[in-house]
Amino acid sequence: MVEIPNGVRLRPIVIEQRDKPVYEYVMTIDELDDGLPWYHDIWNFIEKGEYPTGTDKKDQVALRRLASQYIICGGKLYQRSHCGTHKLCVHGEEASRIMEEIHEGVCGPHMNGMMLVKKILRQGYYWSTMETQCIEYVRRCHKCQIHANLMHVPPSELHSMTSPWPFSVWGIDVIGKITPAASNGHKFILVAIDYFTKWVEAASYTTLTAVQVAHFIKQNIIYRYGVPQAFVSDNGVHFKGRAAETLEEFGIQVHKSTVYRPQTNGAVEAANKTVKTILEKTTESTRNWHEQLPLALWGYRTSIRTPTGATPYSLGLRHEAVLPIELEIPSLRIMAESGNDEAEWQNARFEELMLFDERRLKALYHVQGYQRRIARAFNKKVKFRNLQESDMVLKEIRAPVFDPRGKFRPKWAGPYIIKKILSRRSSATHRS
Repeated sequence: MVEIPNGVRLRPIVIEQRDKPVYEYVMTIDELDDGLPWYHDIWNFIEKGEYPTGTDKKDQVALRRLASQYIICGGKLYQRSHCGTHKLCVHGEEASRIMEEIHEGVCGPHMNGMMLVKKILRQGYYWSTMETQCIEYVRRCHKCQIHANLMHVPPSELHSMTSPWPFSVWGIDVIGKITPAASNGHKFILVAIDYFTKWVEAASYTTLTAVQVAHFIKQNIIYRYGVPQAFVSDNGVHFKGRAAETLEEFGIQVHKSTVYRPQTNGAVEAANKTVKTILEKTTESTRNWHEQLPLALWGYRTSIRTPTGATPYSLGLRHEAVLPIELEIPSLRIMAESGNDEAEWQNARFEELMLFDERRLKALYHVQGYQRRIARAFNKKVKFRNLQESDMVLKEIRAPVFDPRGKFRPKWAGPYIIKKILSRRSSATHRS
């Protein structure tokens, strides 16, 4: 019980119990259409002083207050305005014609819904539901849809790809076409990264074909690190033909990323960016980047990667690399190992190898924790699109398709009708 002090008066709380949800009453009111303009009751009150039939005192007071904002002049109803220019009250086809002409007419710039409302008010027109109708009209405008900005909000949650052991899953991609070309004529860099250790292999080429990709997979990956379980690549032509036959020959699974979701192969995309950045900062001439490529890979492999918390060199080859500076200025590790004889060095190496599985497990846990943090931050931005069969949708145009409109070509194509919802929220569409 709540104790009320003496002399304090509280207004009672009125609790009403209804037999239907409130939104059903609202929907019922919105659906009423008696064929009369929205200002019919206001007009009758101003002109004749009549109230609608069946109204109580509260409704009559509300009508009088509402009618004080309107005047009749020349057989037309106007809304009073604080800026001095009265607004002509319109309805029905007149309102639709005004929205169409101001939005997409001779002087129509195809503005957004709120800007359309403000411009209509400045032109001297008004109706009671103009904000809702203007926003809905702009939302249904076909030209506004196909020329709308691209959507960068992710439609689904992030599902990270993990590798169970070193050199089991590789991602492969291409950097290029690089201009200007290197002094030996090379214009492309083929990059592959191991998803567990983040070890990177790369080679440069003058022209890149499926035969060269197949040779790279054999020489740089299979013959060095064994047959992997899977490869992740895009749908480029250089990953088809002979390259696809090589992967099928060794029984390697192939996962393809799409043009609409290049982040599927995000690990190799990040490696491409890092290798490119290293080359930009280390090359003294734009024509000798091919000579700096092995050094860039060495620097990448001997640097700690954020996802694993370790260097790719240590996770792949089970010990840290010796850098040239350690020989010029001997570090404690070099001095300690140089003083040991062969037997002591061998025993120390065996002990290091016995404990190495624990280091790899720690790296795996580190990767999983890193992926959870990334997924948690990514999923906060997700905006689900609950598409259903028979829905009309637009398709984003990302491929470099020739269009005679050039800079003025639309960003979206369609509309399409969804015929079937496939797995993982993908869909099969048909042009309507």
